[in-house]
Amino acid sequence: MANICNNLPINGKMDGDLEEEGSQLGEAKKELETWKIKVERANDVKARLILEKLEEDEAKTKAQQEMSAYVKRQEECQKEFTQSMTTVQDEILKLGKRKQDLLNKLKRCQDELEAERAESTKLKQKFKVICAQIPDTEVKFSAQNKEEKEDNSQQIRGVFAISQRPTVLLQGGQALITFEEEKVASQILKIAKCSVSCDNISLDVKPKRITMDPTVKFEVHLDVSRKKLKVSNVPPSMPEERMKDRLEMSFSRPSQGGGEVESVEYDKNTGTGQITFLNPGVAEILALMGWYLVDLDSEVNVQVGPINKYQLRKFQTFCGSPKRTILLDDIEDRVDEEELQDNLEIHFQKPSNYGGEIESIKYISRGKALQAFFLCENKLKMDNQL
Repeated sequence: MANICNNLPINGKMDGDLEEEGSQLGEAKKELETWKIKVERANDVKARLILEKLEEDEAKTKAQQEMSAYVKRQEECQKEFTQSMTTVQDEILKLGKRKQDLLNKLKRCQDELEAERAESTKLKQKFKVICAQIPDTEVKFSAQNKEEKEDNSQQIRGVFAISQRPTVLLQGGQALITFEEEKVASQILKIAKCSVSCDNISLDVKPKRITMDPTVKFEVHLDVSRKKLKVSNVPPSMPEERMKDRLEMSFSRPSQGGGEVESVEYDKNTGTGQITFLNPGVAEILALMGWYLVDLDSEVNVQVGPINKYQLRKFQTFCGSPKRTILLDDIEDRVDEEELQDNLEIHFQKPSNYGGEIESIKYISRGKALQAFFLCENKLKMDNQL
């Protein structure tokens, strides 16, 4: 009994300790659960961080690869740029050389052009008379060529020979003298200055060789058809084929001077045509009329004319200086014009003055001008004063 009683307090104490230990154990379990949760969370965070690190490493590797590719591309671009720059510089050098060559060629062409212009101006000045207007001149029929009688029914043929006379413009204070002998003119031209006595004074004159303008000579061969007639100013009022029929009918009327038509040509765009008659002579008569009445949709006057063919032949140019005629220049008007001309003639007729027989002489005072024509072999004819 006693032992049992003695053991009761001890058991009681041990039970208290066990409860306390159980309480502590419970708290330890709770704390362990808490740490387990924290460890799991930490593991989750660690796993997430590992994944993120892997992703970042992958992104870093990809970025490094892209960077390497960009660097390589940059190097290639730099290389291409360098090559392109070298090519462009070479091209610039070639273009610069080409430009300089073109400038040199342009300079040569400009020099050649200036030379050609100077030559053209010189030729125009030399042959300016070729472009001169030929005055209206009455034509006289001289003879019929027997060899062309067979073609007389087809066309009228004419040959016109045009010959231009050499001219010299005589200015005031100048004189022209034509000697009978060439050697006299040659002797006078060797003298630089001649002193001519006139009353009580002495006049100095300068002998000069004459330079004449170029002249031309040519023939114009003209053929006038006796069967063909030119028609113009035809209004485009109907188709071409119908117009041809109307023209043929109109020009076939003898009452209007027409005749039998062989063929008709007509151009609607230009309003012109050509009528060929069967018999010669009809075209000549109608061409002299100038107008002809044609029956189209209404009666219309059309213009008619001859058909001519001409050809320029035997074209020749002449230039030179007369051998027996000289020019006296720088003559002062100290006396009357006729008196001074007489004194000039007397002076240059004397052999002591290296002169000789004079064929013709003409002097004009200052303020006047005269056109001198050389007819043939130094013979002069003076035109009206200009």
